[in-house]
Amino acid sequence: MMTKPPLTILLAGPRGFCAGVERAVQIVEQTIARFGPPVYVRHEIVHNRFVVATLERQGAIFVDELDAVPAGAPVVFSAHGVPKSVPSDAERRGLVYLDATCPLVSKVHREAERHFAQGRRVILIGHAGHPEVVGTMGQLPAGAVLLVETVEDVAALPLDPADDLAYVTQTTLSIDDTLAIIAALKARFPRIDHPKREDICYATTNRQQAVKQIAARCERLLVVGAANSSNSLRLVEVARQSGCPKAALIARAGEIDWSLMNGVRRLGLTAGASAPEILVAEVVDACRDRYDVAIEEIVVRREEVRFNLPRALTA
Repeated sequence: MMTKPPLTILLAGPRGFCAGVERAVQIVEQTIARFGPPVYVRHEIVHNRFVVATLERQGAIFVDELDAVPAGAPVVFSAHGVPKSVPSDAERRGLVYLDATCPLVSKVHREAERHFAQGRRVILIGHAGHPEVVGTMGQLPAGAVLLVETVEDVAALPLDPADDLAYVTQTTLSIDDTLAIIAALKARFPRIDHPKREDICYATTNRQQAVKQIAARCERLLVVGAANSSNSLRLVEVARQSGCPKAALIARAGEIDWSLMNGVRRLGLTAGASAPEILVAEVVDACRDRYDVAIEEIVVRREEVRFNLPRALTA
């Protein structure tokens, strides 16, 4: 019998589902339980194909836009948030809708609205085209929000330092990259208003901090998550910047390139905020098939955040 080579898995904590994702998934599940299938969901409820497929088997139908939802049918809006035009359209068509927007994203929406009401031009730090950015910009009239993605974008803003300005941020950004953009904004616009607490969510922050703790200690690091998941992509970037250039994103254990594991004795493992723990366990099991695995979990913070479900599901 061949002896398996040793492999220590450095398991980052926290990892995987955050409170906003858990709430969004529960909203879909409980909407199906209350109204019966099918329940329509505008866009992926969260950016993870495994989660979407699981909900599809329960009776969820995912659509790109509301015009694909039959009149009178229940529809859930994704955790990323939607422009104000979407619930208005749902009401016009008589649809029963439940909003699964993460409360931390809703907080950014309210901040943007408050600044606009007080006469400030709003600058949003985020990634163009991401659903959360589309939703945040859609809280205000067209042109009221200016998007910046890089420090270079700050220099190109057609604004005057004397203008009344404020910034908000997408919740799933890289902390370090965002700090550089914020510093550039404050340097160019010293009077710019800012959030009382930074908009990057606790879960994004904690998962990035956990990756920083393990990155320099492993030869390879895997992030379980979807290619369209902003927070998962940021975890790969953070790992590479923090001492593990061989960090990679995988959706499932079946995507692991085992040829790249030759000589690896310490493997870092984490998951984006929209990836369930079952997919992490799948990776660990695949490693056990090939290696004599030891698990070392490095937990930087315990998360106890919980978000309430909409009243429509609890009344």
